[in-house]
Amino acid sequence: MKQWYEALFENYAHKYDKECFVQGTFGECDFIEGEINRNKSLKIIDIGCGTGRHSIELAKRGYIVTGVDLSESQIVRAREKAKEAGVRVDFQKQDARNLSFDRAFDLAIMLCEGGFSLMETDEMNFEILKNATKALKSKGKLIFTTLNGLFPLFHSVSEFYKSAQKEGQSQCKECSFDLMTFRDYNTAVFEDDSGSKKELKCNERYYVPSEITWLLKTLGFKKIDIFGAKLGAFSRKDKLTTDDFEMLIVAEK
Repeated sequence: MKQWYEALFENYAHKYDKECFVQGTFGECDFIEGEINRNKSLKIIDIGCGTGRHSIELAKRGYIVTGVDLSESQIVRAREKAKEAGVRVDFQKQDARNLSFDRAFDLAIMLCEGGFSLMETDEMNFEILKNATKALKSKGKLIFTTLNGLFPLFHSVSEFYKSAQKEGQSQCKECSFDLMTFRDYNTAVFEDDSGSKKELKCNERYYVPSEITWLLKTLGFKKIDIFGAKLGAFSRKDKLTTDDFEMLIVAEK
């Protein structure tokens, strides 16, 4: 039986690109460039690349990028978009829990919950972090976002989803947050690229900063910085607060 994150992306590439939460690509790539000092010789892997928005924008700016995703249809759309943009990106269908790369990249990015935090167990989520780490060279850097576990302690996740929803985009309903597991259970209602209405039972894992720090230290990262993740405006100046729905993590080996 397919997991919700597999079923969701079977035929949801064009509509996905119209969602409000994927509109911050330029600013996010500006931050990534700053973090690697605009060094075009560095090799980048985009894990959970989706339709390739970060990969393609970075390739346009002259970087060597490999994008991997579990969804065949997302990869197909990413290749189409790269061709339309006139750039070369090595897009591959791979499972982030079992990547084929070993010390091949200088930077790994996993943005907009591109795999990590979507898995059905904590062990699987940790496998994604392990594989991202394995794909990095000895002095590599990892930049990723994840859901901020401090947010639901102070706010209603259900109310947040309602406030963020826009006409014609996916909706979340029947939202409940489990304090024992830090998982948000909800039903996603969306229309796929064929115009079919679908409903999927989803659940995502929220993480608190101390958990992320411990997991990354376990994997050998020496420097770990955590910030609030503002859509399209990542910045080291944004201290993480309980009002941030997502957090931005920058870790160095």
